[in-house]
Amino acid sequence: MKHLSTLLAMLLLIPSLWGQNVPVQEFVLDNGMKLLMVPRKGNPNIAAGWIAKVGSVNERPGITGISHLFEHMMFKGTHTIGTSNIREELKLIDEMDAIKNEIRKEEQVLTLRQRLGEIKDINDPKNRAPHHQALLAELGNLQKREKDLIVKDEFDRIYTSAGASGMNAGTDQDWTLYFINVPANKLELWFWMESDRLSNPVFREFYSERDVVREERRLRTESTPTGKFQEQFESMFWQASPYGWPVVGWPSDLDGITREEAKAYFDINYAPNNISACLVGDFEPSQAIELAKKYFGRLKRGPRDPEPVRTREIKQEAEGRMIAYAETNPEALIRYHTVADGHKDEPALRILADLLNGRTGRLYKSLVLEQGLANNTSAESNGRKYEGYFEIRGVAKPGKTPEEVEKAIYKELDKLKKELVNERELQKVKNQNAAGDFRRLQSNFALMFQLLIYDSGRGWPHINTDPKLVQAVTAKDVLRVANQYFSSENPTVAIYYRKKAEGAEPDSLLTKLSDEERQQVQMMKSRVGQLNKEQVQQFLEQLQQQVSQSPPDKQELLQAMRRILEARLRALEGAK
Repeated sequence: MKHLSTLLAMLLLIPSLWGQNVPVQEFVLDNGMKLLMVPRKGNPNIAAGWIAKVGSVNERPGITGISHLFEHMMFKGTHTIGTSNIREELKLIDEMDAIKNEIRKEEQVLTLRQRLGEIKDINDPKNRAPHHQALLAELGNLQKREKDLIVKDEFDRIYTSAGASGMNAGTDQDWTLYFINVPANKLELWFWMESDRLSNPVFREFYSERDVVREERRLRTESTPTGKFQEQFESMFWQASPYGWPVVGWPSDLDGITREEAKAYFDINYAPNNISACLVGDFEPSQAIELAKKYFGRLKRGPRDPEPVRTREIKQEAEGRMIAYAETNPEALIRYHTVADGHKDEPALRILADLLNGRTGRLYKSLVLEQGLANNTSAESNGRKYEGYFEIRGVAKPGKTPEEVEKAIYKELDKLKKELVNERELQKVKNQNAAGDFRRLQSNFALMFQLLIYDSGRGWPHINTDPKLVQAVTAKDVLRVANQYFSSENPTVAIYYRKKAEGAEPDSLLTKLSDEERQQVQMMKSRVGQLNKEQVQQFLEQLQQQVSQSPPDKQELLQAMRRILEARLRALEGAK
């Protein structure tokens, strides 16, 4: 009876969730910048952020990674923040650019020699001419002089001294988002700070920051068990689309991006007509509008509107397959080309993914519980701005092969292509969707994120209309999209076999995680050693909140991260 009453309560709740609309107020400045506002009384803080509608998909060969590089540069300060002498610093920057142009000529000579087979590595100092070495020494000297003028982390300190927290940013294929949590009485500070870094940016430490991004690439891609293979898989899956190159950029492009290219990219893509801002929390919209006019209103509209991505993915005519040996659990990954965000088939694909995904989904029940073939399974439908895909993963149990897992996945897909999903199962995943949508609206920060990401694509109003489309999906819709996209020529498959590192023992934290989750844990392990006791305790508190709010299929990942942080905390306490 208890389970029945819970189910009835949930069924009564679901219809009320369908009709919930986010009460967004929108204001557009004369320069084209948009301000979205959701006032919520009670909490004396405001989740504040802005999004530039530009990501790695908007780049081109030669400057891949520039969107992510900008994410780093935008925290370096402005003409008024982050420097003790802006005139002297700008002079040094011009001198560094001139030296770098000379260095580039030397690098072109080395590139030609490498193409001709005269040298193997253009980065080997032994291959550099004496003039090249002298130029590098001169550049290093200028960088040291610039460093002496820099007031390090001043942008962050101004915010934190005013009680703000959580300042950060993120770069995606389709957008770059900057966010922070500010006290309600410091809202004007946020308007001034953000408008200042948009109107008066200084790309200080530009050449050394490229090295920082290279190190991030090394940690994120080159040092993870499957990072390089995943990068290769993306390039194989996307034959024409710019989604095929990594957000962090190709190494040769990171080495070659110039400040002139960065300035031109900024002028087009960081203009107010390509930016939306959002506030969620305790504030008066009328006051926010006046502050927006005062500070964001001074930004000049871009010389031209950014152009949409031109190159579209071509139709896949035959299955693609990659075989890799990595320090990871044996795994099968299957990906299909599908549709972009907002396509009429996307809601049905979302439901289809939910039918397969999670501890109560078909894949886990069949491959893990019934057949004992896999330790973990997952499925997702990912509609990006211009293209989309549907991806399924299965991690093989010891003694089982990735091919067995792959074959079992196809059998589950065949059932979806031949049989209508029963209404009870369909309604269950719809209920889960509605409950998830409802939960994501409760947090100011999460709502701010969603509104900005929606607005960078099809527009924020779709946050209110998309859930209704998902709830309207029928069993026939699921059958139709399964047959349309899960065709024999459409998949691209990655098969991973274990390549154990010499003398290495399997990490018990990682055995039940997906490949993507293992990479997240490995990245945390590589970075947690740099945290102090206070930072570790703060992360642990945030993680504990996530544990209580996250779905069951994410619990093992969060618990693995928690154990890493606890181990670091014990080590720090023992050191004292």
